[in-house]
Amino acid sequence: MRQKKIKAVFFGCAGVSLTPQEKAFFKEVNPLGLILFDRNIQNPQQVKALTASFRECIGRANAPVLVDQEGGRVTRLWPPYWTAFGWARTFGDIYEDTPQKALKLLETQAKTFAKELLAVGIDVDCWPCLDVANAQTHDIMAKRCFSDQADIVAVLAQQAINVSLKNGLMPVMKHIPGYGRACVDPHRDLPVVRDGLEVLAFDFKPFQTISKPIWGMTAHMIYEALDKVRPATLSPIVLSYIRQQIGFQGFLISDDISMGALKNYGTVAEVSRLSIEAGCDAVLHCNGIFSQMQEVACHVPNLTPAALMRLQQAEELRNNNG
Repeated sequence: MRQKKIKAVFFGCAGVSLTPQEKAFFKEVNPLGLILFDRNIQNPQQVKALTASFRECIGRANAPVLVDQEGGRVTRLWPPYWTAFGWARTFGDIYEDTPQKALKLLETQAKTFAKELLAVGIDVDCWPCLDVANAQTHDIMAKRCFSDQADIVAVLAQQAINVSLKNGLMPVMKHIPGYGRACVDPHRDLPVVRDGLEVLAFDFKPFQTISKPIWGMTAHMIYEALDKVRPATLSPIVLSYIRQQIGFQGFLISDDISMGALKNYGTVAEVSRLSIEAGCDAVLHCNGIFSQMQEVACHVPNLTPAALMRLQQAEELRNNNG
């Protein structure tokens, strides 16, 4: 039997189990994967059943299931069933005084993430953040950054990535090419950065140090030095720069296309199409609103051969423990 084409999209779902309507939709559309949020998570048995149900209804046992498990406020799986960790910035602060202690603590966190997520059927963690903080970084991002020093961000991110892969969990480095200069919350509004490339090189540096073809997530932010009109997620110019100058060769997904930063560029369905046309391999649609999911499914194409190749390369890397 010929394998059904895979849509280049990750969807959310509404609750702690799939509705009959969602099951029928996923079976028909065959999205690449599923992303989970607080609304989808109660306890380990329930999460394991949810991830298994999704994979069963689309008929792909290896379909990726994603979550944002960073630590701090950006945590989806909470105690008492799962381990709580602090903000990423904690590691950067410790690193400045005792680097080996910070690396060891980060190793423990990455191992714990892998063990606890894989146990419930989640195999992709949208973590770590490689954004570099500075004085103007919006509060929504400041503590999610390891440091305001690019070299420290790079070292800690490399540790998080290597340990995750070694333990069977696919990391997603975000947010390419960097949210550090965002002074507004991209969940609500569109950040615009007017600094030149000589300044932005500082922000790009951590991403350039990651040579492994893992997953990456784009930033919904305008970088006027590259494209004055379109945010990175929708800009062929910026996404080409990410591939050619920053050197990212992995599987590239958008940040959530239902975020407020993209509200002036069309409906979520139109924005989904534009992001793929710009160069994203797949898009994230996270809010679980069924009517939007139907529209997005009509606008998003199937995975391209190039995207599928990058996806397979990343999977081989994970299977070989990095």
